This record gives sequence, structure tokens and C-alpha cells, in this order.
Amino acid sequence: MPQSSIEHPADAGVRFHTNTMLQTVYAPPGQGAIIPNLTLGAPPFAALAFETPASLGCVYHLVSTVGPHCNPNVVTENPTGGSRLIAIVDAFDDPNAMSDLNAFSSQFGLPLVTSSTFKVVYASGPQPAQDPTGGWEGEESLDIEMAHAMAPGANLVLVEAATNSDSDLLSAVTTASGLVVAAGGGEVLMDWGGPETSDETSLDSLFTTPGVVYISSTGDNPGTQYPSVSPNVIAVGGSTIRRSVFTDKLIRQGAWQDAAGGPSLFEARPAYQNPVASQFPSIVQDRRGVPDLSFDADPNNGAWVYDSIPMNDVPDGGVNGSNWYVFGGTSLSAAATVGVINVAGRFSASSADELRVMYKHSTLGSDYHDVATGDSCGLYNSFSAVVGWDYCTGVGTPVGYEGK
Repeated sequence: MPQSSIEHPADAGVRFHTNTMLQTVYAPPGQGAIIPNLTLGAPPFAALAFETPASLGCVYHLVSTVGPHCNPNVVTENPTGGSRLIAIVDAFDDPNAMSDLNAFSSQFGLPLVTSSTFKVVYASGPQPAQDPTGGWEGEESLDIEMAHAMAPGANLVLVEAATNSDSDLLSAVTTASGLVVAAGGGEVLMDWGGPETSDETSLDSLFTTPGVVYISSTGDNPGTQYPSVSPNVIAVGGSTIRRSVFTDKLIRQGAWQDAAGGPSLFEARPAYQNPVASQFPSIVQDRRGVPDLSFDADPNNGAWVYDSIPMNDVPDGGVNGSNWYVFGGTSLSAAATVGVINVAGRFSASSADELRVMYKHSTLGSDYHDVATGDSCGLYNSFSAVVGWDYCTGVGTPVGYEGK
């Protein structure tokens, strides 16, 4: 877990943290037959089955051809579509954002971005400093690359806050909202969070700009965090993709044990969750429950990301000292989901309107994969993935674009 993702008690109400995790890729002693030493190059590597844009498109039925078993080393069809604007809010400056995004796009056959389709905006005016740990630059690479992978036709704006303080990041959200409105609608991605505080409800109005849908990651530790618990934000949690170590084939989707979720400490249950409360009155009760839906976040089957800014936590760089990393965490799930929502093209008037559609379609059985395997999550593994909505995966994982 990068330093930027570690939540410190003193950060509550002061600083937000990223929601990323990294998978170390190496050949342990005696395991060379399973994970052989890799030669320098770029993914996908035949020896590894971490996710690519094409394999994620396959797993979640975002492409026309689904198969064979969504093997990352076999499938090549990427998601297409997307329009208007996705504004991504992060802290500190990533000076290599555009070049890294194009290196990623070139490797996986995605459209390259230009100065017309990708911009960086400094929310406070002056160019922010870089994060000394490199963790926020890793977050920015993950966010822009996954959003572009799922919605290659959408324009992207990376809105950089001066620091990861609550005030700087929330001010950057206001800047991002204005950019989305000017573009005729779209989404704002907030792939960060912090502990809930008793005054958080006073901030919820920040996420009500008409024509803007707000998406946030729920976190990578048991419990809940803000702003994902806001009733005006779509909370994206984490699931896992099980693959065969021998064939790389998809086995099934499941709940990710480390995904955050649960009842909010301070936010009241919004109207769009009333059906859930009727179905499971002992679970949701009178509090906002998260997540709303889920997507792959397990670093054990994370996704390839290109990041040329060194991270202190990974002194040897990515795979074989390259700039390629395997990222997990709910930042992965939320960044991919914002692309799915964009391509779906509904462009709802608000997050609440979007959520009403999601919860309505979750009961149809064809628009979401209900993770009902009995997997567990949360502190002491106290929550279970059950039929219908639950604290592990919400309504489930996307199946295509309907109901998004």
C-alpha cells in the first residue's frame, strides 16, 4: 500500500488519502514454473494474467465478443464509445500525465489523446508541487488510464489540487464541476477519501451541481469513508476476479475481502435506497449504505498501469524495473466505473437520478451480476455477499451498459 493510501488518525477532517494498492510481481523461490522470470517488455506478459482494458471489457460484457474466458493474454477487443467530459480530481502534480497516458494507450491499442481531448487544470492557479512519495502521481496515472480505457471517446480533464488537504481537494471538485457543466454534462471522479466526521453533511451540497454525476471509491479498509458515503455521490466498492493459475481463464467473480462498505456514521438513508431497506430492514435501517455497485479492485488480479514517476514504496520500480505496475484498490474500480457510466450515455441530471436508475435495474437480473457467493468482507468478516444488495458489493458488478 503506497504511503499516500495510509490513513492516519490525525487526518480525519484534515487530509484525504488515495485508495490504491500495488501487487508485487516476482518469482518466489520454487515458483518459477508458475511465475517465471520476466524479460523486459510490456504487458500483457504470457506468464501473468493481470487485467487489461480488453479483459475487463470482456469480464463486464462491455465488448461485443465475450470469450474465451476473458483471458488477458488472448482477448484484444477494447471497450469503445464515450462522449462529453470526465473530470478527474486528484492532488499534487503529475508532470508526465499525458505522456504516460499515451504510453498506456499505445501499448493496449487505445486512441491516443491530444491537447484537445486531454487537459490538465491547476485548481488553485499555480502548478502544484509533486507528491514527495510519488503515490498521488500513481493515483493520477491509474485514474486517467482506467477512465480512458473504459471510455476512450470521452474527453478527459485532470484537475490537480495544490495538496491533499480536504479544503484543496474539495475546492478542486468545484472547479471540476464547472468544467463538466461547460462541456454539456458528464462525470466528476473523486478517487480518494477520509474518515467520516460529524460535520460532513454540511459538505454534501458540493456534489449537487446540475448536470454532473459524482463518483467516488469506498476505500480499501473495513468501514466507511467520505465523500463516498454522501447521498449525492455514487459509491464504488471492490470485487475480485478469480482466474486459473494454470490456464488464466476466468473462474468467477466474488467479493473482495478488503473492500470498504457498511452503514454511514452520519448520513441518513437516501430515498433511492428505500427499496433496499424494505428488502433488508435489519441491514440498512436508517443510514446510507455503501457501496452502490462494485468493480474489480483486488490487487491479486489488478490491472496494468503505466506510471513513469517513481514511488518511494517501490524502490525498484515496476515489473523488472520498468514503469509498468499492477494496481488494485477501489480507485481502480471507481476509475473504470466512471468510464462505464460515461459510455452508457445517460448523462443524468444528478448522482441521485443516476442511482435511482441503478437500483431499479439491479432487480432485473440482466444488468448487474449479483455477487451472491457467500464471500465475506468488513471488519471481522462480518458482512456477507448475499442475494440482492449487500455491504460487500452493493447491487453487484456491471453487465453491459443498460441501467448505468
